[in-house]
Amino acid sequence: MSFRDALTAAAGRVQAHLAAELVQYPDQPVIDAMRYATTGGKGLRGFLVLEGAALHGIQADQAVWAAAAVEAVHAYSLVHDDLPAMDNDDLRRGQPTVHVKWDDATAVLAGDALQTLAFDLLAREGCSPDPAVRVALIASMAQAAGAHGMVLGQAQDIAAETAAAPLTLPQITDLQANKTGALIRWSAEAGALLARADPAPLRSYAQALGLAFQIADDILDVEGDAETAGKRLRKDAEAGKATFVSLLGLQGAKSRAAALVEEAETALSAYGAKADTLRAAARFVIAREK
Repeated sequence: MSFRDALTAAAGRVQAHLAAELVQYPDQPVIDAMRYATTGGKGLRGFLVLEGAALHGIQADQAVWAAAAVEAVHAYSLVHDDLPAMDNDDLRRGQPTVHVKWDDATAVLAGDALQTLAFDLLAREGCSPDPAVRVALIASMAQAAGAHGMVLGQAQDIAAETAAAPLTLPQITDLQANKTGALIRWSAEAGALLARADPAPLRSYAQALGLAFQIADDILDVEGDAETAGKRLRKDAEAGKATFVSLLGLQGAKSRAAALVEEAETALSAYGAKADTLRAAARFVIAREK
């Protein structure tokens, strides 16, 4: 199976799992908003969970619980990030953002509910028959998604908008390691955690992958097409924010992203050919158009 086919299949499996969970909830606008927020998108984080699990002999029917959990957290982060008090975006994945389609209050509550759904999924016996594994996944997700990880990165990003001086390269690297990288790291490591295996190789892979992903986002913000990307572009430049492109130059950013892809691929050497799809994922993140 090609990488793109594997990515599509993983996204379909994860979205079907989330849809099956949400159909059990009451018929309310907030549930419709949750369903809307988890539809579409690349599904890269869920894919990383499923692929990392497969490397360790964990079947997809089990790993999909963790994959669905991280996609629920990712969806919540996007719903809240799009709110007027944050990035104030009206387009996401080519569709109106949740607060535009419903209202701010529904978007806040839908995001809250998606976040708690993630921990519900990780706590289920289907995720792992071993309670210690479930606790490890829940604890590590709390670290990755909260004020040690993604939320910290979002706060750093907001603070940068009114800072007296643009961020330096080390500061942006730290910000993005939190805002984008923390959930990508969790996604890559989850399969090893499910198998009680050493997550270090996948952690190294994910650290390089996450930074390459964000550099690619900065490049897309400059070179991309808004219709293809499905979201508003050029907003960082309009806001005067420092980015990898503004600090490294367009070609410098591309070179750095390419070097990170090589670093990510090298981190998978212990897995041999079994990790070829993950290697393809690293190449995908800097070649994507959205």
